[in-house]
Amino acid sequence: MLRRDVLVASLSLSLMPALASAQTTGAGTVNVLYAGSLVNLMEHGVGPAFDRADGGSFRGYAGGSNKLANEIKGKLLQGDIFISANPKVNFGLMGATNGGWVDWYVTFAQSPLVIGYNPSSRYAADLKSKPWYEVLQEPGIRIGRTDPKLDPKGKLTLELLKKASAFYKIPGLSEKVLGAPENSAQVLPEEDLVGRLQSGQIDVGFFYSTETTDLKIPALTLPPETALSAHYTATILSGAPHAAAASSLLSFLLGPDGTAMMRAHGLGIVAPKLSGDTSKVPPAILALTKPAD
Repeated sequence: MLRRDVLVASLSLSLMPALASAQTTGAGTVNVLYAGSLVNLMEHGVGPAFDRADGGSFRGYAGGSNKLANEIKGKLLQGDIFISANPKVNFGLMGATNGGWVDWYVTFAQSPLVIGYNPSSRYAADLKSKPWYEVLQEPGIRIGRTDPKLDPKGKLTLELLKKASAFYKIPGLSEKVLGAPENSAQVLPEEDLVGRLQSGQIDVGFFYSTETTDLKIPALTLPPETALSAHYTATILSGAPHAAAASSLLSFLLGPDGTAMMRAHGLGIVAPKLSGDTSKVPPAILALTKPAD
C-alpha cells in the first residue's frame, strides 16, 4: 500500500506551513514526489533500503507526473526530489517564469508502454489469440488509461493508437478504441489503474512494463513500429528543505544498489545523463552522471 502519512494531493495553501513543520523531523528525512508507475519500486524497494543503509527517513507521494508538476508549481505540494516519467515535464518547472523549481535533471531509466490485462477477464483468451487492436474494439470491453493532461502515460497511449492506426492502416483506430481523449469511461487516476484491473473493474489497461513486471500482470508487448516508452528523470527541487538527504537518496538510486533494484522491478537502465544547469548539481550526483549530448 502507498504510504499516505505525509502528503495529501488536495492540500490547500493554508495547510502548507503545517505540512512543512511535520516533515522536518529527523536529519535524514527526504520527501520524494514521484511518478505513480514507480509505486512498488519506491515504497517497497528504494525507500526501505535507503532507510536501512543511510539511517534516513523516506517519505513518498505518487501521482501523474504532470499533476505533480502542477501542484509543485502551484505550491500545493512541497518536496525534496521530483521524479517524472517524461523529461519534458521538467520544462514547465524551469526558469523564473515557472517558479525556478528545477535547475537540472538526470535521465536514468526507461520503461516501454504495454497492454496489461486481467487473466480472469472474458477477453483474456482473445488477447492471446487475436490482434490486440481488434480485441480492444470488441463490444463491452472495459479499458483503463490515465489522463493525457495529467500523466505522460496517458499522452503516450494516445500517441500509441495514432502510430498503430498508421502502421496497421486502420483509419480512426484511436477513436474506435479510446473514444475522445478525455473519455470519462476510461480515464482513471494513475494510482488507481492497477487496482481497478486487479479487482476486475476493467479488463485491460495501458501500463509501463515496470508496473506489469512488479505485479505479475499479463501483458502484451507492442511491436517496435508502434512501441513507446517512459523516460524517467529525477531532480532535487530548488529550495528543497532536506537537500543533503535528497542528495544521499538520489545517489543511492543511481548507485549500484539502486540500479539493481530498478532492474529487478522491470526498468530499463540507461547511463545517467544530466540536462540543465550542471553547476548546481551536488558533487555526489555529478560523480555518477555525465552531461547530455
